[in-house]
Parts: sequence; structure tokens; C-alpha cells
Amino acid sequence: MEEFQRLLPRAPGVGEVFQLLRAEPRTRAQLVAITGQARSTIAARLDSLSDAGLIGQIGERASAMGRPAASFYFRSDAGAVLAIDIGAQHVRVAVTDLAVNILAERHLDLSVSRGPHLVLNEVIDTGRALLAEAGIDATHLKGVGIGIPGPVNHKSGRPSSPPIMPGWDGFDIIGSLRAAFDVPIYVDNDANIMAIGEHALALRDVSDLLFIKFGTGVGAGVILDGQIRRGAQGSSGDIGHVRVPGGPPNPCHCGGTGCLEAVIGVPALLDQLASAGVRAESGADIVNLVRAGDKVALQVLRDAGRTAGDVLAGAVSLLNPSVIAVGGILAEVPEQLIAGIRESVYAKSLPLATQDLLIAPSLAGARAGIIGASSLVCDEVLSPAAVETLVESLDAREGGS
Repeated sequence: MEEFQRLLPRAPGVGEVFQLLRAEPRTRAQLVAITGQARSTIAARLDSLSDAGLIGQIGERASAMGRPAASFYFRSDAGAVLAIDIGAQHVRVAVTDLAVNILAERHLDLSVSRGPHLVLNEVIDTGRALLAEAGIDATHLKGVGIGIPGPVNHKSGRPSSPPIMPGWDGFDIIGSLRAAFDVPIYVDNDANIMAIGEHALALRDVSDLLFIKFGTGVGAGVILDGQIRRGAQGSSGDIGHVRVPGGPPNPCHCGGTGCLEAVIGVPALLDQLASAGVRAESGADIVNLVRAGDKVALQVLRDAGRTAGDVLAGAVSLLNPSVIAVGGILAEVPEQLIAGIRESVYAKSLPLATQDLLIAPSLAGARAGIIGASSLVCDEVLSPAAVETLVESLDAREGGS
């Protein structure tokens, strides 16, 4: 009998009921119908979530007068998140609510090569200024999410031999940020948080997604079955260091030669433009040249797309995503880049893997990173287990008072 009972599905707890309200407002009757639980049990769950400040109520209670039933909704203002997106040459910092709505935001021109102490001190100062601007006090902050342009050990939050981040290898990012913000800190690779952001904002119904970031570095975030996939050592999606088939033996920061990043990253494209007599000093300059219709820049970007497609073709056949979202600074002028990617991927991947494949610009755009960093935090601190723990701690506090 006990073994049979263990096989029965567990009745949804307060954490699972909260997830239903996090998705959309619902009435008591709807929650009873969805969960199969007694009305009294649902009422108790709602009382616990209300006491925790996580839900609110809209409308009137149902009555004989025919007034509409009350709906319960997730209170996105129940807390705030500090979201940080560190790129090779920029930092974006934002404060969001628990539904990932941006409350305050700032963009900094700051190179990651200046080292962890300087960069993180600037991030901390900016974060504090934005929290003040948004009217958020320390007790309201629920977590900090941060993406960095290199491999990360997700459990420790420490960078793992990041090629373009001198001085960052093994640095205790979590410890540095926790000294300033005494909340949970989550660190991930920038392409991963961009993939999470794209999925959360625009492609939630897409289960299998590749997000490709084109900038100083080249990387990919891999979402399969609706979940980010980091790999055994946190290097899943590191296509920037896959050797380009038949490509030039350009030296790479990783110590190898002919890596995709060394062939089509922004520095390599700047060298190609310089060889053709076209002056440019940054990814933004390349974007401006393409927008101005410069024929050399247009061709360089188209060729970069083809080269990326040569590497992505294998990933498409292996992983069979339904969408490839293209982001990063170079995706601000996506037409040539994506046209080149399509040429190679459709020609070199399995027909079955490409028959319904969509290759398109990121819909989240430049905000993909901060949206992903915030989503990373919210999905952790609002998980069913985290909500159960919060409610239990409040019940224990009340029981002891």
C-alpha cells in the first residue's frame, strides 16, 4: 500500500500553486479545477502566498448577486532584481521587478580587460545608483544575476580560463558582489543569459533554441527541451573556439589557431576591412558602415555569416533546434549576416533538421542579456522549492511568536 501511494502523483503544494498564478491571474474555482484540490486547501494556499506578499487579489468574491469571482495574481512588485550583462567592451546594468520589467537601466562603455576589481566596483556603484533611482531598498532586493563573456563554473560562479578576460580566471565574482549586496548571486556565460532572455521574452513556446552572439567574441547559448544546457564544465555552446573548416590559421586568444572567433570576431573583421582600405575601430563602426551601404563592409559581413554557417551546420544536424536567434553587436545589421548563415546551414545540414528551421534576428535585441540575467534570478528565487521554503519560514516565525 505504501509503495502504491508513492507512485501516486503528489498534490500540488503552495509552490506549484504559485507557479500557476505567476503564469496568469486565476480564480479559486480555476485553481481547484486545475489542481484537483479541495477548495479549503486552495484557500489555505492562497492565504499563505498572500501573507508572504507574493500574490494580490483583483475583483470581488463571487456571491448570489452575480458579481465576478475574485482573481489572484502574482505581485511582480514583491521584490526586485539587479541584472548585469558584461560584454567585452560594455556593461549593461538594470533593476527589474520579479516579472523582469525594467525599472532603471544604464549602459557603460567599459572593457572587461580592465580586470575584475575595477569592473565589478563600477558595477556595484552603478547598481546602487539604479536601486536608489528605482526607489528600491536593500530588503526589497531578492537577487543579482550576471553574465560574463567567458566560460563559467555555474556552481561556483568563477570564470574558467576565459580567453578575453585577463585577470578573471577563477575570480570570486559571487563573493565580491555578495559583500555589496547580501542576496543570492547567480553567474553565467553571456551567451547563456542572452539565450535565457530571448526564450523568456520572445520565444517561450520554443523548446529547442540556439542563440548565437556575434561580437568581439562568438558564442552560443543552447536551450533544449525548454532548459538552458551548460554542459559538464560550463562550456556548452562555445562555438567560438571550434576550428573553421578550411579557414585561415588566425591565432586565437585561447591558444589555438583558426577558431571561429579568430576568423569572424569583431577584431578579425576590422583587420579585413583595414586590408581593403576601409577604416573602422569597433563593432559599432562596422554596423555604421553597413548601414551606410559600404560595399566592402557588406561583403565582409556576408562572408562572416557564411563562415559561421559552416560551423553551425554541424550543430544544427546534431541538436535539431527549431530556431537560431542571432544577437550581439553585429546583429544590429542582421540582413547580410543572416543571409550568409542561411546559405551555409541550409546547404550543409541535414534536410530533416532544416525543413522547419527559423534563422532570425534576436527579438530581445541589446537587452537580451539583462533580461536573461534577471530571468535567471527570478526562476531561482521564485521556484516551487524556494516559495515552499519562504512560506514555511514565515509559518515557523508566526508559530514561534
